[in-house]
Amino acid sequence: MNQFTNEAIEIIKSIPKGKVMTYGQIAEWAGNPRGARQVSRILHSMSRKHSLPWHRVINSKGEISLPPENGGLLQRQMLEDEGVVFKESGKIDLKIYRFIGQ
Repeated sequence: MNQFTNEAIEIIKSIPKGKVMTYGQIAEWAGNPRGARQVSRILHSMSRKHSLPWHRVINSKGEISLPPENGGLLQRQMLEDEGVVFKESGKIDLKIYRFIGQ
């Protein structure tokens, strides 16, 4: 595994309950500001193996990227179960719920 992948995995694991990060934010923290798609691939291929809280990763608009029928509804429910509130538009207020570190 390369350094970016290792960093991204550790960052994703560090997202606390009730908080979210964006794909781009994780990529930037892991050392590649243009690596948002790589983060998506990491989540897709390694979430189960590394017990990643995949549901805490959203897009830069504050939206769930997954289609409802392919995990999007599950992701929303998991976030709501952790106390994340969605706006009527279906978006998450990143000013409130974005994880910015400790």
